[in-house]
Amino acid sequence: MLTLHYFYLIMPTSSFALFKLAFPKLGLFSYLNTMRKELAECRSCLDIGCGAGSPARHLHFEYSVGVEGYPPALEEAKKHRTHNDFRLASAAELDKHFSANQFDCCVALDLIEHLTKKDALKLLRDMERIAAKKILLFTPNGYLLQQSHDGDLQEHLSGWSAEEMQSLGFKVIGMHGHKFLRGEQHQHRFKPAALSGVVSALSHYLYTRWFPKNAAAILCIKDTHQSSP
Repeated sequence: MLTLHYFYLIMPTSSFALFKLAFPKLGLFSYLNTMRKELAECRSCLDIGCGAGSPARHLHFEYSVGVEGYPPALEEAKKHRTHNDFRLASAAELDKHFSANQFDCCVALDLIEHLTKKDALKLLRDMERIAAKKILLFTPNGYLLQQSHDGDLQEHLSGWSAEEMQSLGFKVIGMHGHKFLRGEQHQHRFKPAALSGVVSALSHYLYTRWFPKNAAAILCIKDTHQSSP
């Protein structure tokens, strides 16, 4: 078994920083590090549905804007300075606020499952227009039951499978291990949680990362092939 000291030696500095941040949550480390690699060429980012503490804040873009439709979450994000700038707007209004090729990338993390299929597909079209280089999405693999509380916009209205996202032209990477091991809000289904986390991480690195059909969640990436103005 690899020791923690050996991980320190073999990891690049940027990966190591994310490992320290996420430890002992190996699933979180894989999630952040995969995003870092996929968006390495991007300097500016539009983070749609950023919430109070978007994971994208750990990627340290030169310039980022957080878009959020739930005012309390946006105020928390401002308080913690998760982005350089902020915009109170719904995902359906991007075309009113942002122009073509305005950002290197657009990300929507845990967002499209909160939209209807029709609204989510419009969002994807808007993201492709705004992003000069890449768009990146993170969502549960298939429909995952989740309810809203106190108007926080957290109800799940749609589900997106790995096969569906591939048919839309995305490269899909499995996340959070096998879907059998996770429940609502991707919480570990079995106890003790520490052991379940190790099993989930192993299933991710050995299997579901490469075969996203059976993963609990999916990371979806598409090149927009546009030129920056």
